[in-house]
Amino acid sequence: MEGRGEGSPEEDRPRTSETLTLISTTDLNSQSSSPVSGEDDRSVSERTVNRTEILRALEVVERDSVAISESFASLFASLRVALSGATSNSVDHMQCFSDAAGRLQESVLDAATKGNRYINSCLRLNEEMKGVDNLATQLKILRRNVDALDSAVNKLLRLP
Repeated sequence: MEGRGEGSPEEDRPRTSETLTLISTTDLNSQSSSPVSGEDDRSVSERTVNRTEILRALEVVERDSVAISESFASLFASLRVALSGATSNSVDHMQCFSDAAGRLQESVLDAATKGNRYINSCLRLNEEMKGVDNLATQLKILRRNVDALDSAVNKLLRLP
């Protein structure tokens, strides 16, 4: 582990695969070098059995630890793939959104241009229609005059 000072317990502690070898070697050395003073063979054999059981338990713990670490590595790999897929989908969706927004903007600009043309045409027609009001008034007056003339002619032609 980085960042630890020299001589720390973590640095001095052997790694998992080294642990079994060191414990086994240490146990064998301590058994052969320690004199049996006042103990019978049964207690020595129980100690050896206990140490053997401890070593087996450590082997099981080491295997389980390795399996767990492999499981975590697999989990993180699948999470990385899932995150990559989600990111890829997000990028695809953002590109699609950008394309749709661009097309919508073009359509809105086109519609606004056509709307402005329509409004300008209506304004021109309105201006032209202002002159028609005078013409309509003149036509009404002319119509009345023609009707009056027609009535007068009809009266003259009907003389008995």
